[in-house]
Amino acid sequence: MRQWQTTLDIPTPGRGLVEITDEVAGWVRGTGAKQGLLTLFIRHTSASLLIQENADPDVLRDLQAFFDRLVPDGDALFRHVSEGPDDMPAHVRGALTQTHLAVPLVQGRLALGTWQGIYVFEHRRRGHVRQVALHLLGE
Repeated sequence: MRQWQTTLDIPTPGRGLVEITDEVAGWVRGTGAKQGLLTLFIRHTSASLLIQENADPDVLRDLQAFFDRLVPDGDALFRHVSEGPDDMPAHVRGALTQTHLAVPLVQGRLALGTWQGIYVFEHRRRGHVRQVALHLLGE
C-alpha cells in the first residue's frame, strides 16, 4: 500500500455548490493508483463537502433553496453575529452536512455513480478560497 496527499484550493463565488469532481479525479489519475480509498476533508466550519447529482442544475438550486428556508440568515435565535448575519447560519449548515467524504478507487477511477459529482458547498454569502485535503491510500 502507498499513500498520497495534497491540498486543493477551491475558490467559491459565494453561497452555493461548486463541483470539484474533475479536479479531484485529475489528481487521482496523476498518482497512478489503481485501487484504494480516497478521503476528502474540508478545512473549514462554514463550508462542507457533498456528493450530489451533477446532471440537472435544478437539484443544486433546490438544495440551496431548502437550506435558505431551513437556516435563514439573520435569525434572531443566533447570538454569534460578529462576522455578519450569514455567519452562524453557515456554521449550522456546515453542522448539518459533511466535512469529509470517502470515495473508493476502482481500476484507477473514482467509483462514483453515473450522476454523482463531488461538491464544495459554500455556506457564506461572500466568496472564499476553501482548502480541501485529499488523502489516497491504495496501490
